[in-house]
Amino acid sequence: MSTLTLAPTEIHESGDSALRVVAISEASEDNWLTVHRLADWLESCGAEGLHTAVPTYDSVLVEFDPVMVSAGQMRAFVKLGLSELGRSAGATTAPREFDVPVVYGGGFGPDLEKVAEHQGISTEDVIRLHTEKTYTIRCLGAPAGSPMMDGPAFPKPVPRLKDPRLSVPAGAVSVAGRQAVIAPAVAPGGWCVIGRTPFSVLNIRREPLVPYKPGDILRFRRIDADEFDSLAGKELMPLVSEVQP
Repeated sequence: MSTLTLAPTEIHESGDSALRVVAISEASEDNWLTVHRLADWLESCGAEGLHTAVPTYDSVLVEFDPVMVSAGQMRAFVKLGLSELGRSAGATTAPREFDVPVVYGGGFGPDLEKVAEHQGISTEDVIRLHTEKTYTIRCLGAPAGSPMMDGPAFPKPVPRLKDPRLSVPAGAVSVAGRQAVIAPAVAPGGWCVIGRTPFSVLNIRREPLVPYKPGDILRFRRIDADEFDSLAGKELMPLVSEVQP
């Protein structure tokens, strides 16, 4: 049986009701896999006093009830989880894939030209670089489960806006630094908006509120304004794989 090679970790107390487990290897992919596997294990174990485990790129926040369990006990439980993962098979369920149609530029992507100018490339090159990559959702961020992803292969990191917008529409497709994201809901934002998808991402009547999770795969596809209108309001859903006979 193959085993999962875990990145080394450090465990730090974060107040009196949480621990922060940080993966510290030089391999970012190993760090990401380690903290997400640990979070999945913690969420599935049903430990008394454990509230939730929230993973990011290289760390996981483990929240617990300090009345029911001490930080020392939770630390020991986290170490148990890491030990169990290190002995288990490394196979995981296949990621789901999402196709995201996007209208770029104009009123849909007011910062497209600004990004192109900063990168020293054309707007068409910005769109090409943004659409030619396959993205892995690394973690869910604010607001409302935004899919945080490693960004396109732009020549340089994209600076945030000097004056953040008070309102960014739901479906805004944005970039900043070396990251990319979709806005599930209307919210303030300082990222550069280069396009917008007509698909509805957030559904408050659904559990979970968004259809994707960390590890899922996402691809952007360019469309025009007419197609945007025809798709407006449809929910973002994973692609259905063909069933082999």
